[in-house]
Amino acid sequence: MKKKTAKLFRKIVKLLAPPPNLTISDWADEYRILSPESSAEPGRWSTDRAPYLRGIMDSITEPKVEEIVIMASAQVGKSEIINNTIGYFIAHDPWPIMLVQPTLEMAESYSKDRLAPMIRDMPILSKLVGNAGSKKSNNTLLRKEFPGGQLSLVGANSPASLASRPIRVVLADEVDRFPSSAGKEGDPLKLAQKRTKNFWNRKKISVSTPTIAGESRIEMEYKNSSQHRWNVSCPCCGHFQPYEWERIKRKPIVGMVCESCKELSTEIEWKQRPGDWLAKYPDNLKRGFHINALASPWESWDNIIKEYYEAKASGVELYKTWVNTVLGEAYAEDKSEHKIDELLQRRQDYKCDVPEGVLLLTAGVDVQDDRLEVEVVGWGLNESSWGVDYQVFRGDMTQKAVWNQLDVYLQKQFLNLYGEAQSIIAACMDSGGHFTDEVYAFCKERKHRRIYAIKGKGGEGVAYINKPSKVGRKKDTDLYSIGVNYGKDLIYERLKEKEPEKPGYCHFPLEMEKGYDEAYFVGLTSERKQKKFIQGKMKTVWTKPSSARNEPLDLRNYSTAALRILNPDLEYLAKNKIGGEVYHQQKRRKRKARRTLSKGVR
Repeated sequence: MKKKTAKLFRKIVKLLAPPPNLTISDWADEYRILSPESSAEPGRWSTDRAPYLRGIMDSITEPKVEEIVIMASAQVGKSEIINNTIGYFIAHDPWPIMLVQPTLEMAESYSKDRLAPMIRDMPILSKLVGNAGSKKSNNTLLRKEFPGGQLSLVGANSPASLASRPIRVVLADEVDRFPSSAGKEGDPLKLAQKRTKNFWNRKKISVSTPTIAGESRIEMEYKNSSQHRWNVSCPCCGHFQPYEWERIKRKPIVGMVCESCKELSTEIEWKQRPGDWLAKYPDNLKRGFHINALASPWESWDNIIKEYYEAKASGVELYKTWVNTVLGEAYAEDKSEHKIDELLQRRQDYKCDVPEGVLLLTAGVDVQDDRLEVEVVGWGLNESSWGVDYQVFRGDMTQKAVWNQLDVYLQKQFLNLYGEAQSIIAACMDSGGHFTDEVYAFCKERKHRRIYAIKGKGGEGVAYINKPSKVGRKKDTDLYSIGVNYGKDLIYERLKEKEPEKPGYCHFPLEMEKGYDEAYFVGLTSERKQKKFIQGKMKTVWTKPSSARNEPLDLRNYSTAALRILNPDLEYLAKNKIGGEVYHQQKRRKRKARRTLSKGVR
């Protein structure tokens, strides 16, 4: 009965609706209200505020266009494209709609923080979509019914929500944050888009800020599209061209140089000029759009330049984020292999166990069939690291002797330049080998010392630190699942940093007894990231030669995970740390003052 009613309503709506050539931008300019909770500029919507949005939104209503790809930076209005599209199809062209967020939690947050205020503040929507809190309404947080259709909000990590009823309009938000597979069902983006196959007038819209070049889902989709770029007319010669970072200048004024006449014009002069979308492949009906923050009315070039220099000064990780979120481009990683000789030359003579700058110590423990391997790592501000000690304990793993050796070692105190002792305050121990029960027992008894059992979990999109589960015969031992791919990405990025004062820089000791010889660095850099087809799907995997030993890489990963589980405030520790050169200078001055006073008394 409900299906018959819905079909009848669609027929009535189509008879009474405004002309079919009404575009999304026209609809938004007529009806859209920006809510104060989700907008810095609440009130009546105007597409002229960000004119580049008009071409993107209106392409969605082009009859021949089925698929739209939007690769964009932050602060350019991506979310408003989604909101306007949802509002248009609810009020003007009602059909089943799906909005896919990376996770169910993000879908719930979007519903509460963006969708609910928009529906509440727009009469044209509020009279069609019932209040989710009302007793008469069938609406929930993740499902909004309206005459002629419904809106489903789902998570890309939930296979069940991606594989049910037919959908005409699929909106996929932040697709680069989607997991590589929704459970065992495959690519969540393709799963969601398959649900449109029953509709001749289907619409598939994918939106995201890109991530890593060659791995970014939105970059791949954009490359297979028309590749539209937003172009603006030069204030001097009228030549149309895109906003490009390479032509942005700070002096003598902040502005951009024209690629044709080479004249330098200010930000205001450029942003007042007419603009247009120009395509590299105009005949491609898969419409792809790329826009960066230089075009945004909500972002100034002064601020962008400032953020650039801060990111460059802060190391590779922040610079990568700047490229993604400001330029809207995929970051091209340095694919050159780590040179062992360069890492060997990086080693320093600490002259003590714990060098200046180390605020705390963590450890990683790897369990093999005939030995235990341990690395102790010192951590400083911005997660700069110091390799402190690398040891191997060989023995019969079924006997207590080798486990006792490990227990004693993890209680060892390491001395700094001033003779002060520092202890290991957290450790992660791999439980994935042949001695799982022994690891559980060892960690359970030492939980008060923050010695954690962990199990590595591979795959893209897996969080680095996940909530612990209860394991063991009595389910009384905490087991942390560690996203090892994330950790390896992080370590390799940090090994590329060559300036010691930059965040994340990795220091290593010169003293041979500490275990940092050539074999250590071969193991630390033994793996490579590759793209492979696995069960018919393209996936990014870490691989190593069959003969290579990768324990040093795993141990550095576990030590980093121990730090992240502990989650200390390193900046606070640095400000309040008792010890170090300043503290000892103060102590020496006090001792000298006491000696002077005592001589005066005599």
